[in-house]
Amino acid sequence: MDTGILLESGTNELEILEFTVGGNSYGINVAKVREILPYQVPTPVPNSDPRVEGIFMPRDEILSIIDLAVVMNLPKKADTAGDMYIVTGFNGLHTAFHVHGVAGIHRISWKEILKPDSTVNSGDNSMATGIVKIDGKLIIILDFEEIVAGINPETGLKASSVDHLAGRKRNDTPILIAEDSILLSKMIVNCLSEAGYVNVTATNNGQECWDRLCDYYKSGNLDEKVSCVITDIEMPQMDGHHLTKLIKESDQFCHIPVVIFSSLINEEMRRKGESLGADAQLSKPEIGQLVAALDNLIGVTDHQ
Repeated sequence: MDTGILLESGTNELEILEFTVGGNSYGINVAKVREILPYQVPTPVPNSDPRVEGIFMPRDEILSIIDLAVVMNLPKKADTAGDMYIVTGFNGLHTAFHVHGVAGIHRISWKEILKPDSTVNSGDNSMATGIVKIDGKLIIILDFEEIVAGINPETGLKASSVDHLAGRKRNDTPILIAEDSILLSKMIVNCLSEAGYVNVTATNNGQECWDRLCDYYKSGNLDEKVSCVITDIEMPQMDGHHLTKLIKESDQFCHIPVVIFSSLINEEMRRKGESLGADAQLSKPEIGQLVAALDNLIGVTDHQ
């Protein structure tokens, strides 16, 4: 599947692949999709998680198959006619998801995506990252990283990678974060604090982060409030790439280093981030590398 259509645009847009499970419509960012394959009977794996349907080998790579109907406690179809595998790539992993059908691709703006409230997402068990209305139909965008991490926690944020940094000298350099996941935002703030970075302000998306930067500039205390921005890519209202573009094309903010910290970092996304002026780009599980990048950008030499 060609996902390069948006790579050079910087327009705060994305493409959503709509698919169905149990008669309901769901979505995934096309940037996470490697390919779509017809369903084939998988090879079961003994003693595996019940959400893992099995494995298959479409070419020279063995892929685990996650059954989304089981994940979401939805009814399974009586037959597999029309079923598909959505093969994804994020956090350096390739995984196949069993769905009941693929409806098509929609190009939309991040501003059209609404953040689910607490009645839809409950605490750490959230499975929806956004909701969008297309042609009168509500499509729930699923949190595929959270689904995979729920099955194998080792694929999630590696907080243990900063354990060896405990006891470092306190650093009051102000850092501004744009991250829409409340859980991940807290984990990032806690991990940075463990590594000595204690002056961290979190915002919920790129738009909120941009508004905060503008408020600081209008108040005349921008450099006292922000010395570095860390941003996710996928966020409602404004994505991290558009935020990076706004910062780097602005005379007022272009001196502020921007670190993109996302599960979507691959060769194509890295090229786009570089074209937008990102100072560093890191895959989300490796928070230890995030600390190293901050040390380099902020100029920390004495770690103790």
